[in-house]
Amino acid sequence: MGLVLFYHLTQSATEDTARTLLRKALAQGWRVMIRSPDAAAIEHLDARLWLGPPEEFLPHGLAGGPHDPDQPVLIGPGPIMNGASALMLLDGAEPLAGEIAALERTWILFDGNDAGTLAAARAQWKVLTGEGHSAQYWSESGGRWEKKAEA
Repeated sequence: MGLVLFYHLTQSATEDTARTLLRKALAQGWRVMIRSPDAAAIEHLDARLWLGPPEEFLPHGLAGGPHDPDQPVLIGPGPIMNGASALMLLDGAEPLAGEIAALERTWILFDGNDAGTLAAARAQWKVLTGEGHSAQYWSESGGRWEKKAEA
């Protein structure tokens, strides 16, 4: 059964945290699916991942093309299409039935400065831990990530 990591963002931008987690995942040899229901957020993340020095490039693609199965990182609103070992959920995206158990890792990144988003993440924590998934809750504190809860 895969581990679910909740990231309560209060200082870092989603794309910065995603970039850090993606580098670690790719170093493990994992493929990653990034899911968001927000088309503008998908386009924004795609553009941000192209920026930066060449040595920090993260190979990725947008879902919906003929090369989806070949992408180390695939960004889109739908199901895993690239044989991913890890799933990153953004903007309130939900895991599909059976996904978490089949994956090495699921990350849920959310804006902790938005009350509605925070409430939704708390509800998601209750549902997923209630289903028996192992989970950790990480929050930014003083510029560092600290584990605040584990179930």
